[in-house]
Amino acid sequence: MPIHEECGVFGIYDPAGDCARAAYYGLYALQHRGQEACGIAAINDRELSFHKDLGMVGDVFDQRTLDELNGTMAVGHVRYSTTGGARRENAQPLTLKYVKGTLALAHNGNLPHADELRVKYEYQGAIFQTTSDSELIAYAIAQARLRCPSVEEAVRRALKELRGAWSLIVMSPRKLIAARDPWGFRPLCMGRRGEAVVFASESCALDAVGARFERDIEPGEIVVVEDGEVRTVQQPASSGHLCIFEQIYFARPDSVICGQSVHEARRRAGQLLAEESPAEADVVIGVPDSGLDAAMGYAEASGIPYGVGLVKNRYIGRTFITPGQDHREQAVHIKLSPLQSCVKGKRVVMIDDSIVRGTTSRQIVTLLREAGATQVHFRSSAPPFIAPCYFGTDIPDKSQLIACNYSLEEMRAQLDVDSLGFLSLNALRRMTPDLSCGICDGCFTGYYPIKL
Repeated sequence: MPIHEECGVFGIYDPAGDCARAAYYGLYALQHRGQEACGIAAINDRELSFHKDLGMVGDVFDQRTLDELNGTMAVGHVRYSTTGGARRENAQPLTLKYVKGTLALAHNGNLPHADELRVKYEYQGAIFQTTSDSELIAYAIAQARLRCPSVEEAVRRALKELRGAWSLIVMSPRKLIAARDPWGFRPLCMGRRGEAVVFASESCALDAVGARFERDIEPGEIVVVEDGEVRTVQQPASSGHLCIFEQIYFARPDSVICGQSVHEARRRAGQLLAEESPAEADVVIGVPDSGLDAAMGYAEASGIPYGVGLVKNRYIGRTFITPGQDHREQAVHIKLSPLQSCVKGKRVVMIDDSIVRGTTSRQIVTLLREAGATQVHFRSSAPPFIAPCYFGTDIPDKSQLIACNYSLEEMRAQLDVDSLGFLSLNALRRMTPDLSCGICDGCFTGYYPIKL
């Protein structure tokens, strides 16, 4: 299912040092959130150094680079562009020197009013070096800092003027600051490892560095770490509206987001899907990776055996995160291979996390038919996309969404499947019983938590 997503952020304070290496491991754990570019900025004795480039974590960093970045604080970022495109200058963390010192910033999310903000700031004399909306946040903080007694107060004032989605980590020479937008669109959590304090987009990154999950940063909350002391400088604003696609697709299945196990949410989605859209079949398979948990749930609820029908090439990134539709289509053929012994001569239920344009889905169906599947029954563990997203998930406009242009029967014919079913909106809201916040399901309903 090809759309493109947001990013992953990681930050650590550790008086023992070697924070760049911890950030490196954390970014590896978050690589699924962005494969376009990555970077790490570190503070050593109040001096800022950084390294970033296009490419994945293992390609951009080596032993020498990490040794040069050694310090007691570090911020890391993996990027997929929601605004600004795939350019080296847009790689994060963003770093800047200004009259009050230096800052490094890592941002996950999107500002729907970025163009309006850019014009406003340019008329104030701003000269931007990137096309990323993250630089607008950095500029707002730097400007606010000129009138504020502290960097955390500058962050608070700057964010107050913004609308949209942000999970943000800001690093000054003495402080590490984590902030989440008042609506809680994107996840951000905090953990500890001895005296170290760690922030990350997902709990799987805490696990990767041996940190114990402590809590989620709440919507609207701003947390500061200074000399090992953690304090909240802005209290939570609401219960939040987490993007439900975090549970359906974005997050790693071993993460826990806002109290909800991602694996269990997807498994439950599959169970609900089996109740709503049953099929007579011989085997249930999932499209790796995010369709696998839902396929297990579907198999459990339906009694149809679960099988491994598609094998994923682990050395190529997710087609979802490959910029450009032409590249995505090419990538499908080298990314997935059907397991003939599992599907040949069988009626197959194929579970995928969602259907956007339908192009990739049809290619996968073709692979299964060529491998000998006698029937293919397609089930989506998400409802149909009917609206774009403005908060960090680049779901395209309605003209490109298959569900906006065809009826269910027409979609079935377009995908060349024997039957087609989607998770209902009612089931979508039942798939996360342990979620401690509200959800944003605007891409499925057209209704958003904030006015656009």
